[in-house]
Amino acid sequence: MGPSAKLEFDDSVMGGPESLTLIRRVHLAHSDPSEAERLWNVECSNGRVHTIYLDNGESSGDLSDTLSGLPVQVVDGEGGVLLPSLCHAHIHLDKCFILGQCEPLITGSLAEALQVTNQAKATFPDHPNDLYARATRLVRESVEAGVTSMRAYVEIDTAVDFLCLDVGLTVSREWSEACDVQIVAFAQEALFSHSNAQKPGRNYELLVEAIGRPGVSVVGSAPWVEPSPALAKENITRILALAKENNLHADFHLDYNVDPQIEPMVWYVLDQMRALSWTKATGKRVTLGHATRLGLFTTEEWAKLKLAMEELPLEVVGLPQSDMYMMGRASATGAIPLGGRTLNAPQIWRRHGVHVALSVNNVENAFTPQGSLDPLSLASLGVGVFQVGTENDWRELLRAVTISSKRAIGLGGDNDFRCESEAQDGGNELVPRVGDPADFFVVHEARRWQSTVLNPGFDRTTLYRGKVVARRRADRWN
Repeated sequence: MGPSAKLEFDDSVMGGPESLTLIRRVHLAHSDPSEAERLWNVECSNGRVHTIYLDNGESSGDLSDTLSGLPVQVVDGEGGVLLPSLCHAHIHLDKCFILGQCEPLITGSLAEALQVTNQAKATFPDHPNDLYARATRLVRESVEAGVTSMRAYVEIDTAVDFLCLDVGLTVSREWSEACDVQIVAFAQEALFSHSNAQKPGRNYELLVEAIGRPGVSVVGSAPWVEPSPALAKENITRILALAKENNLHADFHLDYNVDPQIEPMVWYVLDQMRALSWTKATGKRVTLGHATRLGLFTTEEWAKLKLAMEELPLEVVGLPQSDMYMMGRASATGAIPLGGRTLNAPQIWRRHGVHVALSVNNVENAFTPQGSLDPLSLASLGVGVFQVGTENDWRELLRAVTISSKRAIGLGGDNDFRCESEAQDGGNELVPRVGDPADFFVVHEARRWQSTVLNPGFDRTTLYRGKVVARRRADRWN
C-alpha cells in the first residue's frame, strides 16, 4: 500500500516570540562532492544564519551557551537536504483553482483561456468567500512545499473593482509571519478602450487608485492586450511612470509570443527605464514575465540584453508550465523551436551568462490546467524539457526557483542572495553562509542535492526568518 498525504501546519510559531533555531543533520548543496556528502548543523538567530558546522552526532549547546535564556527550537533534518527557500516569482492569487468554474475547454487556445477566465471572473463579486478560500489555499500549500516569498497578482478592472485587491491584501497580512506575499496591483485588461483612444479609461483610473493602498508593493500590466502596438508601448510608459512616482516595483507580462516578425518590447522597456533614470540605486526592479519571444534571440541580442541588465535592474521570469501549454502549438510562422516555447534557463545561463527565474504562474485554470504549485517541480520538469544532464545545469534549475526568483521580485540585496556570479562563491551559491537570511526548506527524504531536482521528495520542513512555519509529512502503512 502506498503513502497517504498528511499535511500539518505549525500554527504555534506564527506570531510567537523571537527564538533561536538549530537545524541538525542536514546535507548542504556543496558543489564539492566530499563536502556535499557530509552532515551539517546550521544555527539561526534573529532571522539569520548564526553558525554552520559539521554534525558530530551529538546535540549542540552552542546557541544555548552563547545566548542563554532564550528558547532553542531544534529541527532534525534526518539526513535530508537543506536548501534556500522556494519563491513564486510570478503567481496569480485570484485566478487559481477556477478551472471547475469555467466553461469546458474546446481549443485550449490563449483566446479561449481569456474568454472563459473573464466569464468566471465576472462571478467573483458574488462569491468573495470562495475567492478568499482559494487564495488562502494557494499560500498555505505553497508554504508547506517550502515557499517563503511570492509575487502575487490581483486584478484591478471594472469587472471586479478592488475585490481581488482587498482579498489579496487580507491574505498577505494573515500570512506575514510565514511568507512574504508581495501584492501586485495588476491590469490584466486593456488600459485603453479602443485603438484611437487618446487617453486611458476607467481601468487605468482604478489602477491608479489601487496602488495607493497600503500593502501594494508592485504595479503591473499585460501590454499585449492593448488594441494596438502603439498603445501597448503607451501602457508600458504609464506603468513605469506610476511605479517610479510611487516607489514601487514594476512588472509586465511581456513579449508573450513566438513570432520572429514581432518586435520584442523588452528594448522599449529598457529605453523607458533610461528615460526615467531608473537605475539600480533606486532599489526597485522591473520584471518581465513569460518573455517567450526572448527564446528566439540571437547570440548578439543576448549579449546586448546582458549588458543592459548589468546597467539596469531588469529581471526575467520564465513560466514553463503555462508557456509550453500555450506556446507549444502550430503558428503562422511554422514550427516553433523548443527555445521559443519557454525560456531555457540553464542554456541561457550557460551560453549567455544571464540568470532567468522560473515560476509557476497559474494553478488549475484555463491558462495552465496542469502542473503543481510546487516550484521545485519546475526544476524537475526542466531536466526533461531542456534535456539537461549535467550537475551545473541542475544547479541552475535549482537556483532559478530559489535565489534567482527572489532576486526577480526585488527581495534582499546581493549579499543576501549571491546574485552576481556563481564563480564568486565557487559554485556554492545554494549553500548558506553566516549572516544569510534564515529562509530555508528541508527535503527530508533526499540524501543528495541532486535528488531535490531529479526526484523531489514530499516530506519537507519550511523555515522563515529562522522559525519553523510548516511541516509536511506523509503517513505510511507499516
